[in-house]
Amino acid sequence: MVVHSAAERVLAGLDPEQRSAVTAPAGPVCILAGAGTGKTRAVTSRIAHRALSGDISARHVLAVTFTARAAAEMRSRLAVLGVPGVQARTFHAAALRQVRYFAPRLLEGRAMPELLDSKVRVVTLAAAKVGLRADRAAARDLAGEIEWAKSSLVEPGEYVVAAAKALRETPYEPAKVADVFAAYERLKRGNGVIDFEDMLRAAVWGIEEHADVAEQVRGQYRHLVVDEYQDVNPLQQRLLDAWLGGRDDLTVVGDASQTIYSFTGATSSYLVDFPRRYRGATMVRLVRDYRSTPQVVGLANAVISQARGAEARLRLELHGQRPPGPEPDLRIFTDEPAEANAVAARCRALIDGGTPAREIAVLFRTNAQSEAYEKALTEAAVPYVVQGAERFFERPEVRQAMIALRAATRSIPGETPLPVAVVEGLAAVGWAPDAPPAGGAARERWEALAALVQLAEEYAATPEVVPIGEAVAIERPVTLGDFNEELARRAAQQHVPTVEGVTLASLHSAKGLEWDAVFLVGLAEGTLPTTYAKTPEQVEEERRLLYVGITRAREWLWLSYAAARSPGGRARRPSRFLPQLDRSGGGERAGGGAARRTERRRAQVVSCRICGATLLAGADRKLGRCPTCPSDLDEELYERLREWRQRVAGAQKVPPYVVFTDATLTALAERKPGRTEELIAIAGIGPRKLGLYGDTVLALVAGAGVDEVGPQKSFEI
Repeated sequence: MVVHSAAERVLAGLDPEQRSAVTAPAGPVCILAGAGTGKTRAVTSRIAHRALSGDISARHVLAVTFTARAAAEMRSRLAVLGVPGVQARTFHAAALRQVRYFAPRLLEGRAMPELLDSKVRVVTLAAAKVGLRADRAAARDLAGEIEWAKSSLVEPGEYVVAAAKALRETPYEPAKVADVFAAYERLKRGNGVIDFEDMLRAAVWGIEEHADVAEQVRGQYRHLVVDEYQDVNPLQQRLLDAWLGGRDDLTVVGDASQTIYSFTGATSSYLVDFPRRYRGATMVRLVRDYRSTPQVVGLANAVISQARGAEARLRLELHGQRPPGPEPDLRIFTDEPAEANAVAARCRALIDGGTPAREIAVLFRTNAQSEAYEKALTEAAVPYVVQGAERFFERPEVRQAMIALRAATRSIPGETPLPVAVVEGLAAVGWAPDAPPAGGAARERWEALAALVQLAEEYAATPEVVPIGEAVAIERPVTLGDFNEELARRAAQQHVPTVEGVTLASLHSAKGLEWDAVFLVGLAEGTLPTTYAKTPEQVEEERRLLYVGITRAREWLWLSYAAARSPGGRARRPSRFLPQLDRSGGGERAGGGAARRTERRRAQVVSCRICGATLLAGADRKLGRCPTCPSDLDEELYERLREWRQRVAGAQKVPPYVVFTDATLTALAERKPGRTEELIAIAGIGPRKLGLYGDTVLALVAGAGVDEVGPQKSFEI
């Protein structure tokens, strides 16, 4: 009786869908859990409910996930629920534990090979064996290709065909990568070491080829749970199948809309195909979002509703459960420096308003984008931390580039234009201003050095003013030496250690995290989706990246892009995934009137007079500022304008808003126009109202009292 009452207590506070997941019968269960829907609570409650009701024993449960942090969270929650003893581990930790346990039996007394913590060193040696000189970035990309191949159960001799079928963008010619792969495997065997994929394969081999090991493992682990099932790769699925041994007491949890790691070999196909593989499986959908406001949830739904492909078949429409919050803030800036400065200013305002810095995040598509935000936050005195990557000036390639640029001052003539000098100086570290190389790490290295060239272009656009005598000054072009000093200054500022700060992170590294306030920046075509997303499947993964970014925000969400990369640069379009920003959609083109209205809106660009962002909403355009930018309202003038409007409306026998709306009065009291040109620039004051009320309004703004102007004067034409 006590046991069953404890099991019933586990169900307390669960919503109907979570309760269905927890109480589903033994056997195959697939929980489709949207972002913020309480999936960890549901899966740990399912384990606890089954254990406390006597259906299973906790020591016979193996729960696997993808990060040590997530595994620790599961163990902690299970302990609170009164069910200690469940093995909650990552795939690698579970496999390593089993391989070590069975090593004496499987290896017949031989010592277990040493486990490599990184492939890069051995890959570098393997590349040299086949005639390739691979720097650290190239070695990282080669290591990534080898990890993808091994995770996909591809052998060196199969790599060329498999890479072609998978449309891999390889760092070298596929045949060369295959040669490096084969040399890497030979070097490992010769040195008596294994990598993480070998360890997973060893766990599979131990079970599949040794009946006694299989019997012991399956006797220990009778009930399996897999979190983040959309991120499983073929090798991990092979290990899961070995653990199961044909049994079906399996609970998986996942969200196909958060599939963003396919480049590593992860595939959502196992999640998508679960109902076909396990006929009669229980399917539960968790759609109540407890993390984000309905406004954030609404935008997430709008973005993912346009998804196509296999993952879209399991798309979930979320329902926000939190009280309403502010609408997502959509901003367009003239260039990336303006965007970064506005983000930094808003971070400063949020912190000053009481939001802890640790509850704010700035998320971008690539790590190379971080430099502009590191600089802007530093100048705004906003502390920050970089998640999942080194700070810009701490990256090895940037440090090497700065050394090369200092050395270049001795060989490059002083009159050489700065951008040209920087490009010539970077040639010493192998950088050239042509198309970036294939491979993630090599491309990221290229983009980081390209960011230095862009900095040089911006720095060269502001020549130094040199005074001569008391009243005369000349402009001196900045030199490479000046630029080196500027880089050193920035590096010194950004090396200040921080204990707590705004998080800077790529969208990939932000998965699984959440913040009160999130800035999604750089949402332009060519960045998100990246220009390297060429197939429909790759483009859809970029859409899911944005979806993941949106669903990180609990309450306050900012989305922005810069119309040009640098001041005066080539114009860009907003990301196709943002229907609120992209006015060129087919639906509006189909209706001629809607399209014409869209073109008129495009032609009348209105910028915030405080932060410079392009204003999209009608009320914001009328005010001339963003709703979140500080108001400079003259309250006394506003009250005089209201009183005057009331008198005019009474004389005309019309509602007050027919004269001027509240938004127009607010704009007048904030902007305080002194001339006719300034007055007509305020949205809502056209030629007719200018003729009717223009002189009177200007007199009120100048300080006249309501009794002085009187309602009659409003009709003087």
